[in-house]
Amino acid sequence: MTGEAGPGIAPGSAGPAAEWVSCSRCQAVVYGKRLARSSGICPQCGHCRPLAAWDRIALLADPGSVEPLDLVADAADPLRFVDDKPYPQRIAEARRATGLTEAVVCCRLRMAGTPAIAAVMDFRFMGGSLSGAVGELITGAAETALAQRLPLLLVTASGGVRMQEGVIGLMQMAKTAQALHQLDEAGLPTVCLVTDPTYGGVAASFAMLGDVVVAEPGARLGFAGPRVIAQTIKQELPAGFQTAEFLLARGFLDLICPRPALRHRIGRLLAVGTRRDALPPAPVEGGASTVVRDPALLPERPAWEAVRRARNIARPTTSDYFSMVLDDFEELHGDRVGGDCPAIVGGVGRLGGTPLVVIGHEKGHTTRELARRNYGMPGPAGYRKAARLLRLAAKWGLPVVTLVDTPGAHPGVDAEEQGQATAIAENLRLMGSLPVPVVTVITGEGCSGGALGIAVADRVLIMENAVYTVISPEGCAAILWRDAAAAPAAAQALRVDARSLLELGVVEGVIPEPPGGAEADHAAAAAALRAAVHAELADLAGLDQSRLVAQRRARFRRFGSSRRPDEAVLIPTEGGSW
Repeated sequence: MTGEAGPGIAPGSAGPAAEWVSCSRCQAVVYGKRLARSSGICPQCGHCRPLAAWDRIALLADPGSVEPLDLVADAADPLRFVDDKPYPQRIAEARRATGLTEAVVCCRLRMAGTPAIAAVMDFRFMGGSLSGAVGELITGAAETALAQRLPLLLVTASGGVRMQEGVIGLMQMAKTAQALHQLDEAGLPTVCLVTDPTYGGVAASFAMLGDVVVAEPGARLGFAGPRVIAQTIKQELPAGFQTAEFLLARGFLDLICPRPALRHRIGRLLAVGTRRDALPPAPVEGGASTVVRDPALLPERPAWEAVRRARNIARPTTSDYFSMVLDDFEELHGDRVGGDCPAIVGGVGRLGGTPLVVIGHEKGHTTRELARRNYGMPGPAGYRKAARLLRLAAKWGLPVVTLVDTPGAHPGVDAEEQGQATAIAENLRLMGSLPVPVVTVITGEGCSGGALGIAVADRVLIMENAVYTVISPEGCAAILWRDAAAAPAAAQALRVDARSLLELGVVEGVIPEPPGGAEADHAAAAAALRAAVHAELADLAGLDQSRLVAQRRARFRRFGSSRRPDEAVLIPTEGGSW
């Protein structure tokens, strides 16, 4: 059995053959050809109608780029299963109805110019159920991607494991998960597109194991379906349960993408993730770096003044910098554990053509934004989201840039219950062994372990009017002076300003801000940051992984040590714990 198109089935436009179709969500009656022209999206309510596999491929692939894979998977009836009809008879009926040989179609294609291997499920074929043949075809597609060093796209639509094959179908969950892990080990990108519906054994295996998990609006995904939950434990389900929007808010999806934009956005992700020979970053527009590395060139000023300026909510936020500094930024969400902390933003983008992973604290500007972003104070889900993106960078071989602007990690009962300390500690260890260049810029407040949790970098820079400290001056004053009003004196004693930090060797350089500060000219501040980051990445690009990690460890090893910098321990290691 193969996953090729059957007789009469070929790539074509999306949509049903019927002249008039009733939308399953809003019940509107829609002209079939109009539905086809809108890629199967109801023009009344926006519902994404399920697509046949070849219609889906036609939607995703660049025109003329599709080549079916010559994969073989034998049909089997391991249990000799019979309910009201023999299993082989059901297979034959499904083939006649769909023109497919199984519930998945595998092909080689290009998406927005990027070549990839794709396995696309078709719900019409026995509910897209996961059989031995389906598992074999999906595994074969993954092995083809591995052999040809291409990224893999998986499009899911399934009710779960095919019951007629019993435990043999169940084993396909482990088999396909292993196939994806081989791609992880090889550093090859995997993207999963979740379509409606995706349930059971498919949801609990390869559908959620992609480096990036994308969903169509309204797509439902879960292990146990609503009807099963309602019938077994009689639990009342919340509104929107198991929809893509529900799952995105809980950190299980990276993004929801409208159907017409899927080809471009997934193709862009695959292009960013495709490994390439290490090359120094291409020159960027905006002038040379003006980073100051000699403290004597910076004016002395009261540290409290720097604190007040660093907290100015008119300064550019991390999202502002990403939008001004990067090309093709795609925000990725979620920690895949149960949360999507809004105080940490991150994703992939390009800096002067160089793909990279970016992560940063986010505060916002207005009262409403500040409240929604928790004033830039991440919870454990934020640090776990950052960790997930750091591992993605390690797998895809991308440099990392982090922007720090936080009054600290969120100090709350819920954060403690969810393991705040553990999440930060894990990040410190992870970043210490990350086999790719890491550059951090303190753009506003860098306070406590909440800042360091994304700042274990090869190079740490600071904006001229930013600060970096172990504790807020007010907190230090309250503890040691027993008077919060002594915060200015505490700030001075803590040496939180950029000049002092450069003298202490905590930062490698200071990025000058435009007249009036970054808050007065966002564009000029972003241009200075962009040039500085680009220069640091270019300088780090020539280092191999082991030396990169050894130097980063040595950088932090010397703090508090009496050894001279040239005596720092440089012990190359094989691999890391990322």
